[in-house]
Amino acid sequence: MEEAVLYQVKNHIATITLNRPSSLNSMNDGLIDGIHAALDKVECDADVRCVVLTGNGKAFCAGGDLPFLNGIATNAEKRAFIAKVGNVAKRITTIEKPFICMINGVTAGAGVNLMLACDLVYATNKARFAQSFSKVGLIPDCGGLYFLPKATGVLRAKELMFTADLIDAATAEKYNMVNHLCEEDKLVETTYAMAERLANSAPLSIGLIKKYLNNTALTLDEVLAFEESTQALLMGTEDCKEGIAAFKEKRNPVFTGK
Repeated sequence: MEEAVLYQVKNHIATITLNRPSSLNSMNDGLIDGIHAALDKVECDADVRCVVLTGNGKAFCAGGDLPFLNGIATNAEKRAFIAKVGNVAKRITTIEKPFICMINGVTAGAGVNLMLACDLVYATNKARFAQSFSKVGLIPDCGGLYFLPKATGVLRAKELMFTADLIDAATAEKYNMVNHLCEEDKLVETTYAMAERLANSAPLSIGLIKKYLNNTALTLDEVLAFEESTQALLMGTEDCKEGIAAFKEKRNPVFTGK
């Protein structure tokens, strides 16, 4: 039996691949537990500087595995599973390494919200997206009620969630749900080109930028205070000194995360 989630690291880039293609990589216990296990590895491996999250087959993730969800017996078990799914999204936003979601096909329900938890989204121009929850009498989960309004604005998020309409890739890009669209045969090349750029960037800088941008509750005064303390610390790091030296010497910097 194949693993529900595959994990590999190359050139400081970890690739997490959802691997239930026969069910369009829909979410069950095995898939969610597999993602958590992969995130554990990302967190503790200093060699990993960027993460690509993608899916095998013709879909990224079709959301919840409906037969699996229908088979969860008790309310406590249902709550525990939804909490476990939500924690995947939270961990992606709080791990101080950049995540790129590479969308290879259909993405629906919690799959869209898992995508939106990532820092960048690269998609094939044939991808399709749907907040499909209302069609089965549910509300968005996996952080969707938080992530989608941030990306699209509240009015557009309501429309997508109320109607559960399937939208094409160009529309998703217009709605600010996707950073970059690619021809199918260029998706992997384009995504990993960005992943390599991020993996070669200053990891302390990238991680802290992510941390503060994801904290939308901060006031301007709090942001300025964080900038004051954090920037002073970063100015004393080896990476900052290397970046300045490389700029003066007109060469590419070699960052070490120190």
